[in-house]
Amino acid sequence: MVLLRRVIGDALRARRQGQHRTLREVSTAANVSLGYLSEIERGQKEASSELLAAICEALGARLSEVLGEVSDTLLLAEEMENVLVPVEEKQHKVAREGDVSVSVRQESPLKATLHATRKPPQREVVYAA
Repeated sequence: MVLLRRVIGDALRARRQGQHRTLREVSTAANVSLGYLSEIERGQKEASSELLAAICEALGARLSEVLGEVSDTLLLAEEMENVLVPVEEKQHKVAREGDVSVSVRQESPLKATLHATRKPPQREVVYAA
């Protein structure tokens, strides 16, 4: 089963790390405890819509952008053969599309762990001569 909180956490972490920012910096800007933000990023806690909006604002992102990334990741995971159905044995699958990589580990017939990674956007550097 794909956990939405895990995919959201992966998207938030990728944004933060892409900006080379620490948990402390983002937690302070979003007015959320560092420990709670860490749990959200690891998919251990569900963020309320208000908290998610505050974290997105602290990251300089629109909520719709982050949720769009989450939606793209879920779509890619759903398209992987047999990811969302029970299986008899442990399996590990990886899919890539553009900047998104989704890894699914089937741990038991009804438990799968989805891990999504997204390449950070490349910054264009312009040098003046």
